Amino acid sequence: MSNLPAELRYTKSHEWLKLESDGTVTVGITDYAQNSLGDITYVQVPKVGAVLRMGETFGVVESVKAASDLYAPVAGTVLAVNTALDAAPETVNRSAYVDGWMMKLRPADPAAASALFDAAAYAQHIG
Repeated sequence: MSNLPAELRYTKSHEWLKLESDGTVTVGITDYAQNSLGDITYVQVPKVGAVLRMGETFGVVESVKAASDLYAPVAGTVLAVNTALDAAPETVNRSAYVDGWMMKLRPADPAAASALFDAAAYAQHIG
C-alpha cells in the first residue's frame, strides 16, 4: 500500500493537497502516482502568478515510462513553485509529500479542498 498521510486531501487524478495554517495550499503528486510512473526525469510547473481553475492542467511530469498531465485540485493563484525540481526531478520519487511538492496556491475558495478524497477514500480509489 502506498504512503497516504492522513492530513492531506487527494484527487482522482493522483494529486495531493495540504492545507497550510496561513490558508494557502501545497500541491504535489501522490506516492502511488510517482511509484506508477517510475523514475521521474522532468517536472514542468506553472509560473508564479498563474491563475488556475479547478481541474485545469497546471503542468506535466515525465518519467522513463510515460508523461502525465498534472491537474489543479482547487482553483487558485500560484504563489510559489518548487524550482529545485528543475535540477532534481527525481526528488518526487524520493519524497513525494515533503521535498517533492510542486506548487503553492492561494485557493479561490478555501472550502473547496473538503470536496477532495480523504486518505481512506483515496486508498479505496486506488484499490
